Amino acid sequence: MNTALRHWKEAATLILAAGTKRSAGGADGLPGPGGSAAAAAAWDHRVLLLKRSGRSRFMPDAYVFPGGVADASDFSHEWLSVFRAFRRRHGPNLGLRAARQPAGTRPPMFATDRRALGSPVPGDVAFRICALRETFEECGVLLVVPRPKDVEEESVSVPVPPAGLCRTTDPWDRGELIRWRALVNENPANFLEMCRQLEVVPNIWALHEWGNWLTPTAKPGSRYDTAFYICCTPDVPFAAQDDKEIVHVKWVTPPEVLHSYRARELWVAPPQFYELSRLCRHPSLRELHAFASQRAEEGCEHWLPVTLETDTHRSVLLPGDQLHPETGFSTQDPTTDPGLGGAGVSEPALHRMVSTDPYSMSIQISITPKYKHLSPLPAPDPCDLSYPNDPSNLKDNITKSHL
Repeated sequence: MNTALRHWKEAATLILAAGTKRSAGGADGLPGPGGSAAAAAAWDHRVLLLKRSGRSRFMPDAYVFPGGVADASDFSHEWLSVFRAFRRRHGPNLGLRAARQPAGTRPPMFATDRRALGSPVPGDVAFRICALRETFEECGVLLVVPRPKDVEEESVSVPVPPAGLCRTTDPWDRGELIRWRALVNENPANFLEMCRQLEVVPNIWALHEWGNWLTPTAKPGSRYDTAFYICCTPDVPFAAQDDKEIVHVKWVTPPEVLHSYRARELWVAPPQFYELSRLCRHPSLRELHAFASQRAEEGCEHWLPVTLETDTHRSVLLPGDQLHPETGFSTQDPTTDPGLGGAGVSEPALHRMVSTDPYSMSIQISITPKYKHLSPLPAPDPCDLSYPNDPSNLKDNITKSHL
């Protein structure tokens, strides 16, 4: 945890995808996705969304992925004893695969030497602990694996858990978990104590690095530097809101969320809208898991959205867009930018979310994402799965109406 940060608080969030029986009408007890029966039948999983309380200072009433601010306990040296068997065999990163991304381009929250800040726990480990702790606090889903007995013999191997789909089954009754959940909500440090007493370790290996979003500078109030992870589990685990910060739990397909958003039935913030649009490319849970685990080895970008407003539109500019400061054109007026339909420009560099009101967001993208990431599905209606999943066809589907 970096207490020296002046503008952003470090945080972590988890995109949790859970397998279901394929069903066009919700026969598995879960809500069927919006759109046609054919579109519904294509999906074999749901993602977890939590509705924030209307009394929340940050994004009230919004549907979000579970997550929250990192706590000092996530960086506690005491985690080294909990992970002792893994640490002895796999070093300080506990067997997590290092990203191939050049060190100089890694987001600061991952690249920062935490030892210089007084913690022996690497950021790649601590932020995964944070995401798992917050998920347990907010909805009761506990993603852990049994702690191996401390092994002293050098010849005994302690492998990290397999990289397959993360299972959420556990040997404890629900009452025990409810008790621990209340304790962790009272004090995040109790998450470490719970792992000790239950003889488990947080399943940090099931989480795959997905992205890194910064709250825009124009956003009033709290701002966050948030690591996004993704985890796939073969079954839908029991989840329940805490009726304090979270008032509703929803397992839905990404197209269903976007369909409900466009119908003004729920609201999602720009990062959730963008990531759900990415997830629309993978109706298969196993394909999503394979993509996420392989892509995570590439690394990710550090995204600071920049907001531009006109009388009729609001644009959220992302890295790679020709008006984003990192691209070097931030001083241009977006209403006079020659790249937005100007003469002699056939393919402007677009990477933005545009809206006329809170429920009209659309994504305009003509760049290739870095680090082998997915482009969001740019279909006018994301519920229409007739749009090809092949990224090579993306260019033909880009909406050409610009500011």
